[in-house]
Amino acid sequence: MAKTEKELAFLRDLYIDEQWTQRFTAMVDRRWKIAEGADNFLYLNAGTGNHCFAIREKMADETAMFAMCENDHLRNIARDKAIAMKSDVDFSTIRFEDDSFDSVLADASLKPPSAIGDMIADAARVAKAKARVSVFFPAAGSFGEVFSLLWEALFTQEIGDGGAAVEAMINELPTQTRVEELARAAGLTNVESFVETETLEYANGAEFIASPLIEDFLLPHWIDTLPDSDKERVAAKLAELIDAEDATSFKFMVKAGLVTGTKD
Repeated sequence: MAKTEKELAFLRDLYIDEQWTQRFTAMVDRRWKIAEGADNFLYLNAGTGNHCFAIREKMADETAMFAMCENDHLRNIARDKAIAMKSDVDFSTIRFEDDSFDSVLADASLKPPSAIGDMIADAARVAKAKARVSVFFPAAGSFGEVFSLLWEALFTQEIGDGGAAVEAMINELPTQTRVEELARAAGLTNVESFVETETLEYANGAEFIASPLIEDFLLPHWIDTLPDSDKERVAAKLAELIDAEDATSFKFMVKAGLVTGTKD
């Protein structure tokens, strides 16, 4: 049964931040820093705020920090943390005005790949002229090991055109060239992109399928077009195929991507 928005918010805080988001933010911390002298900074898709608090500690006290959470439940968790930590990060769910921030960072790590262009455009929209805009996301080459077995699961269960469905999943993940094109189309200049490889590991197929990251966040997008009656069959077959692999555990790679540019 699909989780409620409130349940997903708690899962984000308890599991997803550590298992998933931190793999991207660690790369961001190595590749990105807020511009010196910035009056304000905006973090888009801030989740439950963990990375915001880490960035706040590194920023000048006089820089005002704002964070937009994807829904009220995430915002409430982030605000409670801010109170407990005596942090001045301003969490909200509002749509910020155009040309408002000196620096913008956006988390697209859990967004459908098809949404990356809109994420870049929205981050650019709220940035002031000459502001640095950065977005992190899963890049092309991610999930290859999973997609190979997912294709086999669809094929053996005779569900739809498995080959075309998996090919579409692979192709929708943006390459560095594509994401740089999207950044320039959003009005950014001096565009750069970076990709680093992360490896996720699970003991067996059951652990993989039952993990909140897969069950509640990634797999629903991958099999979104299937009838509900087929989704459980595919998930069970995927776990079975993972266990049939000749390995002591199941590993798959994720390409953590970051694109940055300056608003013209």
